[in-house]
Amino acid sequence: MSRSAFRSRMRECTLSTSVSGDADLETLARVVDRVRNNIERVIEGKPDVVSAAIVVLLAEGHLLIEDVPGVGKTQLAKALARSIDSTVRRIQFTPDLLPSDVTGVSVFNQDTREFEFRPGGVFANIVVGDEINRASPKTQSALLECMEERQVTVDNTTFMLEKPFMVIATQNPIEMEGTYALPEAQRDRFMARVSVGYPVEAAEIAMLDAHTSANPLDDLEPVTDAGEIRKLTEIVGQVHVSPAVQRYAVALATATRNSPELHLGASPRATLHLVRAAKAVAAMSGRDYVLPDDVHGLARPVLAHRLLPSVESAMSGRTGGAILDGIVSGVPVPEGDRA
Repeated sequence: MSRSAFRSRMRECTLSTSVSGDADLETLARVVDRVRNNIERVIEGKPDVVSAAIVVLLAEGHLLIEDVPGVGKTQLAKALARSIDSTVRRIQFTPDLLPSDVTGVSVFNQDTREFEFRPGGVFANIVVGDEINRASPKTQSALLECMEERQVTVDNTTFMLEKPFMVIATQNPIEMEGTYALPEAQRDRFMARVSVGYPVEAAEIAMLDAHTSANPLDDLEPVTDAGEIRKLTEIVGQVHVSPAVQRYAVALATATRNSPELHLGASPRATLHLVRAAKAVAAMSGRDYVLPDDVHGLARPVLAHRLLPSVESAMSGRTGGAILDGIVSGVPVPEGDRA
């Protein structure tokens, strides 16, 4: 079956909901365009990076932005956060940051003679974790529960976090001085990792004009709110994923686990994140069904940061991303629904 026939088959599978679905997708497209244009007022010449950040937001995931200093990692995180009229907290990760600074702490009130809970930095819709790998692994691990379960437990009391909840963390490459590698459990909780990269010459010249006289972030106004984002995530959740696409996502994850070049492959959570992100990409493309190409295009940003090369691969200079590219190219892309 050709890919055009595959698209026709998917349209037939979702025909019963096409009327309401089309209206929902049009609403999603309008909101996404507003958010994208707002972010691009600050981050110029990086449409793919901006789109990736929006995909993670709509897929209810968390985003890790990794790159060298000075390329706009924090600007991207803050621009996305300011584009949404919701609660935003920033946590500056430093070597002396404590886990209680992240999750919160119970403090004894002398007047009431009772302990009162003071929320930490994670109690917000959008949490910007700047330079996350400059804190100790113990403090980094304070994010594990909230990132996976959307809740925080302090002194045997559990506090639920309001949706949407998204952690946008920035970090320098781990080879930089004074940084710690993220624990494997935390890396696996980030849906995707992106790199901003250096701007092209024209974008850097435009940045000089826009950023030297004033900070574009100061004039950035919200273009949507938390309630609308919750509705959009529900729309993304209704996008159809065929059995063939599901098998393809599982095949990619399984191939990483079986690769002799990797010490640690992709987890089942990685497979789930891959499919959820693909549903967001499909919705942003105006489709209510996922294509294999959606999954294929997301393999590197969703899977690469979770992989650990074997000792032999690391000694030979092979990175997880390079190994993953070879693995992905070896997994056949389904041409149709062969369920």
